[in-house]
Amino acid sequence: MKVNGVIWLRNTVDKLAWKHAVTTDEVEEIFNYAPWFRFIKAGDVDGEDLYAALGRTEAGRYLIVYFVHKATSEALIVSAREMTSKEKRAYGKR
Repeated sequence: MKVNGVIWLRNTVDKLAWKHAVTTDEVEEIFNYAPWFRFIKAGDVDGEDLYAALGRTEAGRYLIVYFVHKATSEALIVSAREMTSKEKRAYGKR
């Protein structure tokens, strides 16, 4: 999958900071370092589906980023958080 940029909504940025302690820089790092993409569900708009990107930041945090893959190949960020232990194991086996 190709992601050519990230789309940020102010309320999403705020939620990531206060609820999950994840920065926009960390999310963008995930996309820059060959994440593992996982299809989540079909979107309401044809061709714009929900995916998860799993990866590790430069600081060593394991994050999962939920995003809508837009027709323009941009990622509209929905949420991001630390991976669970189960997700880390699955990511390590890829």
